[in-house]
Amino acid sequence: MGNSALPANLPASDLPNSNLPHSVGVLGGGRMGAGIAHAFLINGANVVVVERDEASAEAARERVESAAAKSIERGAVDGNLDEIVSRLEVTVDYDDFVGRQLVVEAVPEDWDLKITALRGIEERLADGAYLASNTSSLSVNGLARELKRPQNFLGLHFFNPVPASTLIEVVLGEQTSGALAQAARGWVEALGKTAVVVNDAPGFASSRLGVAIALEAMRMVEEGVATAEDIDNAMVLGYKHPTGPLRTTDIVGLDVRLGIAEYLQSTLGDRFAPPQILRDKVARGELGRKSGKGFFDWTK
Repeated sequence: MGNSALPANLPASDLPNSNLPHSVGVLGGGRMGAGIAHAFLINGANVVVVERDEASAEAARERVESAAAKSIERGAVDGNLDEIVSRLEVTVDYDDFVGRQLVVEAVPEDWDLKITALRGIEERLADGAYLASNTSSLSVNGLARELKRPQNFLGLHFFNPVPASTLIEVVLGEQTSGALAQAARGWVEALGKTAVVVNDAPGFASSRLGVAIALEAMRMVEEGVATAEDIDNAMVLGYKHPTGPLRTTDIVGLDVRLGIAEYLQSTLGDRFAPPQILRDKVARGELGRKSGKGFFDWTK
């Protein structure tokens, strides 16, 4: 679709930052996938985004191009928009991952969906290419066991919104090679972000801590301790969090938070049991910003 990407054999030395792989793929062009594609694209990489159908692919293209334009407008990127988007390709064909040095999977947090996606990508990659999952909580070791080359696989947990976030959680599996672990640190630095490196464990570091705080905040709303706004203000003003736990939940998606909480409950125990208020809101379709309502009203 649209513009052709640069040749996959472009020398890494031709990139503005040689720590980056010059040819990157992203599976999934939703908010997270588009943000990941944008991060690599504005730093000089040649990027292909693969989506499930033509309508989704066109929406993904619009997200990435809009994000690139805003980065230029803010002065965060010194470049020409036409040149940047000329290095973006958006398709519906897994075969376009052939020849990529790195592919990041960014599909929803569903175990079976992740496995199917990762296997489909891996069978199209060269033996020396790397594969990463943007999972925020699923076991990297468990996913790796479903792959033929687990040494070439790790977790790269980007944070939403990707352009504004300065953190990437690098999650190492038991079989992740030392070379890949070192390369991933270089990628994060090249993207202008900071790496937090963790060994695979339920919820890693960020999701485990973030969900624990958010679930307790939900229980406080449920018990009538305070309003969602006042609970968030307590964390923003008292603990210098940039965003409160309930507004963050709205941004992430209540359905996503529910899925992570259920997984953590199954692996770490009932201290991560989802409160009834969370289950009720998800059942009513109150999923946060993407639906217009969660713990806050996003329609205004």
